Amino acid sequence: MPETSPIRPTDDDARALARDLMRQARFAALGVVLDDGTPMVTRVAFGLDPTGGPLSLISDLSAHSPALRANPACSLLIGEPGPRGDPLTHPRLTLLGTAVFLRHGTPGHAEMAAYYLRDHPKAKLYIGFADFAFVRITARQGLLNGGFGRAFQLTPKDLGVPSS
Repeated sequence: MPETSPIRPTDDDARALARDLMRQARFAALGVVLDDGTPMVTRVAFGLDPTGGPLSLISDLSAHSPALRANPACSLLIGEPGPRGDPLTHPRLTLLGTAVFLRHGTPGHAEMAAYYLRDHPKAKLYIGFADFAFVRITARQGLLNGGFGRAFQLTPKDLGVPSS
């Protein structure tokens, strides 16, 4: 019996759902690989940069910062279960990509900070700390689970984000 792929052809509804998940998210689960090869997942702040690309603000004191500096390959899981029903029926998006740091004093940092604070005003408490840096994720692929039986693979163009 031939196998059928659970992945549906990407359509405009899938693109819109993925982009909505990204626009609405204020946090995400970040997956990294530690120096000993152990995978680690942690919750991070999430936003979009002015080009629509995924962005986080993280501290050098966190375990994921040195992991990303050593190996910038990472993933982000965006989307939370709703208040009712089976959590697995709610949409979520996994982004696979590469992290790039934008540190204090580098060109574009001040503009990024002003932009970021529009959606994350509470970050004003720590955005100026020397140990915090922006991390842009250059997404190379998106894996959208739009709910039961609705799986899609998305390109950077589908997601509306810059590609590498």
